[in-house]
Amino acid sequence: MRQPILISLCVTGVLSLGACDQAGQDGDVERAFQGVNVVDETNLNDVMLTVADPDEAVSYFRRATSEQSDRIDLQRGLAKSLIRAKRYTEAVPAWTKVTEHPDATKDDSVHLADALIRNNEWARADGVLDSIPPTHETFKRYRLEAMIADSKEEWEKADSFYETAVGLTTTPGPVMNNWGYSKLTRGDYAAAERLFTDAIRQDGSLFTAKNNLVLARGAQKKYSLPVIPTDQTERARLLYTLGLSAIKQGDIAIGKGLMRDAIDTHPQHFEEAARSLRALESNVAN
Repeated sequence: MRQPILISLCVTGVLSLGACDQAGQDGDVERAFQGVNVVDETNLNDVMLTVADPDEAVSYFRRATSEQSDRIDLQRGLAKSLIRAKRYTEAVPAWTKVTEHPDATKDDSVHLADALIRNNEWARADGVLDSIPPTHETFKRYRLEAMIADSKEEWEKADSFYETAVGLTTTPGPVMNNWGYSKLTRGDYAAAERLFTDAIRQDGSLFTAKNNLVLARGAQKKYSLPVIPTDQTERARLLYTLGLSAIKQGDIAIGKGLMRDAIDTHPQHFEEAARSLRALESNVAN
C-alpha cells in the first residue's frame, strides 16, 4: 500500500519541479523582453532627438512624460525637442522642471541658461550660470558666459570666455564666428576678419561666417572677395553683401558694380540684387 503512495508523491514532485522550471523560464523570457524594450525605447528616443521632425518629437516626449512623469531622461528629451522645434517659451519651463528633478546635473542648469538666452531672458540666464560652481568647466557653459558678457559689453570677459570655449571643443568654427561677430560689433574689424577666416578654415560650410567676413572686409573698404570655398550661389550672395557694404561706405559706383557682378554670377535670377540695383539706379537718376 505504501508503494503507490510513494510513486504518487514522486510524480507530484516532478510535476511541481516542472512547473517551477516553466515559471522560471517565463520569468526569464519576460525579463529578456523587458531588456529588448528598453533598448528599443532608447534607440527611438535617440531618433526622436536627432532626425525626427521636431514637432513630432515634442508630441512623442509629451506623451512619454505624461505616462512616466518621474523619468528625467524623458523630461530632458522633451526639453531638447522643444529647443529643436524653436519653441523657446515652452522650453524654458521644461528645462526648469528638469533642473528641479532629484537626479538633475549641472549640465541641465547650463541647458536651462541656453533656453533662457534663446528666449531673450538674459538676466535670468546670467543668474542661472552664476549659480553653477566655477569648477564646472564645459564648452557650452563658457560659450554662454561669453555671449552674456557680450550683451553686457564686458569685452575683456567675453574675449576670455570665447578663448576658453575654443579650447574646449574639437569643432570651434561656430564659436569663432560668434567671437568674430563680437569684434565686429565693437568696431574691431581687423580682428573680426581674422576670426571669421579662422572659423571658415575650421568649417568651410559656415555661410554665416563667410557673410560676416565680407562685412568685416567691407567695413575696411576691402571690396574684393577673399579666397574661401564657395559655390556659385554663395559667391553671388557674398558679392551682393559686399555691394551693400560699399554703398553704406558711400562708394556708390563700386557698390553698383558689385551688385551687377552678383546678378551675373547667380545661377538663377537674383531678384533681391536686381531689385536693389534698380532702386539704386532710380535714386541716382532722380
